[in-house]
Amino acid sequence: MSRSGKDPHERLRTAGKRTASSARWLTRQLNDPYVKQAKAEGWRSRAAFKLIELDEKFHLIKGSKRVVDLGIAPGGWAQVVRKVNPKAAIVGIDLLPTEPIEGVTIFEMDFMADEAPAALTEALDGPPDLILSDMAANTVGHKQTDHLRTMGLVETAADFAIQHLAPGGAFISKVLAGGTDSDLLALLKKHFATVKHAKPPSSRKDSSEWYVIAQGFKG
Repeated sequence: MSRSGKDPHERLRTAGKRTASSARWLTRQLNDPYVKQAKAEGWRSRAAFKLIELDEKFHLIKGSKRVVDLGIAPGGWAQVVRKVNPKAAIVGIDLLPTEPIEGVTIFEMDFMADEAPAALTEALDGPPDLILSDMAANTVGHKQTDHLRTMGLVETAADFAIQHLAPGGAFISKVLAGGTDSDLLALLKKHFATVKHAKPPSSRKDSSEWYVIAQGFKG
């Protein structure tokens, strides 16, 4: 029970200008054990646990020297990389503002902008060997449109990885239900030794997100 005497797990009532959907989101956040754990452990978002779980399974971070974090805001993934591999050089990019993280270079700009790839690669002293992407397009409420927009980001991130990764490097990206489409999957399989899909335990069961993990970049 809270200090007010109300059970914090009870469903929140829609009040004032709060919409029903935002009330549901707030209820879910308040009752989400990963949100509480993230706050207790100092992670900026519950998404940190997704990368932690993916790293435990695929061993992505420890051997990396240079890391690019696409869609870095609010910074949870970069925090994980810093903790697991504090010597790695890290550069991130996001349209949204991101509070500074010690040891991380952050660009507040659109990854789709023409100048973005050069800005990211020039910030590292050599080619990246790990490219992370937790990017997703802002939703407009139309399922097919939202899917196409997010997969467009995935394709651009994959192209960036193929153009810039060091040999033997890895690319990890958020995708949606159904995984990577056939053309992109074929492209990744052409350039990487292994390509797998995974849904980390901390990814909400009702979420359509999955992750594609491509390792062993062939060049």
